[in-house]
Amino acid sequence: MTSDTPSSLAQALAAGTVVLDGGMSNQLESAGHDLSDELWSARLLAERPAAITAAHLAYYEAGADVAITSSYQATFEGFEKRGIGREKAAELLALSVELAREAARQAQAKGVARPLWVAASVGPYGAMLADGSEYRGRYGLSVDELERFHRPRLEVLAAAGPDVLALETVPDSDEARALLRAVRGLGVPAWLSYTVEGDRTRAGQSLDEAFGLAADVDEVIAVGVNCCAPQDVDGAVETAARVTGKPVVVYPNSGEAWDAEARAWAGRSSFTPEEVIGWRESGARLIGGCCRVGPGAIAGIAGALRG
Repeated sequence: MTSDTPSSLAQALAAGTVVLDGGMSNQLESAGHDLSDELWSARLLAERPAAITAAHLAYYEAGADVAITSSYQATFEGFEKRGIGREKAAELLALSVELAREAARQAQAKGVARPLWVAASVGPYGAMLADGSEYRGRYGLSVDELERFHRPRLEVLAAAGPDVLALETVPDSDEARALLRAVRGLGVPAWLSYTVEGDRTRAGQSLDEAFGLAADVDEVIAVGVNCCAPQDVDGAVETAARVTGKPVVVYPNSGEAWDAEARAWAGRSSFTPEEVIGWRESGARLIGGCCRVGPGAIAGIAGALRG
């Protein structure tokens, strides 16, 4: 590492643009893994951990600087439904970070010379329910109840040593409040990204209000949106930058829509890597893709941003 190389993700964001990876689930499915149960990709933490490392490696080799762990749907409550106790569940959560670190080591052994970072995914309460409610919010829980749900998992993930906590696919500003409380004192920076529809959160709150919650939170190094339609990104980036003054994180899905009942994606992709140049001009600094965005698209994003 040279003296010009950023030693932290926050420094890298201050210096320029950083490339995120794409969807974990679609990469695992393309390798032949069945993810059609409530644990989704988190099931492979217990059953096929090497497959997760391989998925991370594919994104690092495609040009991603940051890998997001497979812990999005990994919760103590979700594992308990599968007969996995708290001690083993904590081990699996920590393993999600180690698998991404191992992929980074493999990538660098194969000649990837740039800094590589690991973001520990913290999905919303609705992800644990596995009924699509992360695209609605409004779970009927208080902010205090949501904080009690998230804090134990955050503590385990933070102790595993990721570079950043990815508080992602948040549909509701109430849940954002809970997550922002829960990250305090953990000693690991975080980003906060909402899933949105049009100019509002999925739960219907204004983005000015939603992004404003993170404006003065020191732990938060970036705010933005993920797992939304690409056409909803432009306005969200501008709002996030204006309201918070922080770097903006953006990683939309392919433009297809999730059918929670069928547990499948429908529609056609509308995502093009060329769109990222406009996002960067509006303030986006951490840019990648979410569901149905694979290594080929991430290579296109990396090429566009570094080109």
